[in-house]
Amino acid sequence: MKTAIFPGSFDPITLGHQDIIEKSLNLFDVVIIGIGQNSEKKYMFSAKKRKQFVEQTFNSIDNIEVKIYEGLTIDFCRKNNADYIIRGLRNVSDFEFEKNIALTNRKLNGIETVFFLTSIENSFISSGIVRELINNNGDYRLLIPKGINLK
Repeated sequence: MKTAIFPGSFDPITLGHQDIIEKSLNLFDVVIIGIGQNSEKKYMFSAKKRKQFVEQTFNSIDNIEVKIYEGLTIDFCRKNNADYIIRGLRNVSDFEFEKNIALTNRKLNGIETVFFLTSIENSFISSGIVRELINNNGDYRLLIPKGINLK
């Protein structure tokens, strides 16, 4: 059975995240969405709330699990018997950043990273943009999965 981890803060989940997760279901038997929790970071939404948003988005898909974790992603992979990490790429800058992390993870743990290109219609979306819209009373609803109410 092929198990992959899609790690991220998902603060909040966006259509870009949803796009990558849906694509990954064609390759993996189980996809674990790992909601990273870093005590040094300031999040707009609590880990529990971020988990709720993700679970609500994928509640009808049986081979998706959603878990909160702290620490290194490779340790989280080991604990969950995952041999792959999923990452989404929006642009060249994402690739340059993600490539170095992927090579480090392979060196430290032998885990492979699988990259998916975000669909062109979602390539501009980021959680940061959504948070900025929320903070300034902008309409963020076109950038997040349907049915999610962030307020």
